[in-house]
Amino acid sequence: MPHVTHLWVIFLGTFIGLLPIINPLSAGPTFLAITEGDSEERRREQARKGCFYMVAILVSFLIGGSFIMSFFGISIPGLRIAGGILLTGIGMDMLRAQKGAAPADTEEREAARKKVDISFSPLAMPMLSGPGSIAVTLGFTSLATDWYDYFAIIAGIVSVALITYVVLRLSGRLVKFIGPVGVNAMTKIMGFLIMTMGVQFVVNGITDPDLLHALKAAFAAS
Repeated sequence: MPHVTHLWVIFLGTFIGLLPIINPLSAGPTFLAITEGDSEERRREQARKGCFYMVAILVSFLIGGSFIMSFFGISIPGLRIAGGILLTGIGMDMLRAQKGAAPADTEEREAARKKVDISFSPLAMPMLSGPGSIAVTLGFTSLATDWYDYFAIIAGIVSVALITYVVLRLSGRLVKFIGPVGVNAMTKIMGFLIMTMGVQFVVNGITDPDLLHALKAAFAAS
């Protein structure tokens, strides 16, 4: 059995490495914006499912990430570009969204029930488990020497997911404080920021050194 200190170091490394990238505090306002009009119960459900999906995605890439990416020919720059395109589209939709006259309370609840599930996309992917967090998780596979190390990494992922869930749960109280007009304004602001993040993801993917080296090698071979 490995030394407890070794497992503790891997756990802390995973926790400290993922937490600032996932950044639950910055995800809170975005979560409120994309769940505008939802009930508190539905917000809790979306937050719970989103965090569950986040753990499932990161653990899947931890266990079989290298095989999955090599099998499908996916690179980290490719993940960044794809995630960026997805975020850009979501941000544009939020900017274009028009809020008309306030409907009746029953109509709002019915619309919330029919609303598309956002727990997997865009909440879990790419907001919480995007290219950055996937890259960090894949990086920790080089430190794992046995199954105990993998359990320590998974424990770090789950700990970050629990913190994220608590933050997303508490973000619902912000809606009552700022009111529907404030939420609508926040939707526009966050739509612009999400679109900006998406464009930056694409730029980071295009300017990634590995991608540039691959392109140079391809042009040299031709």
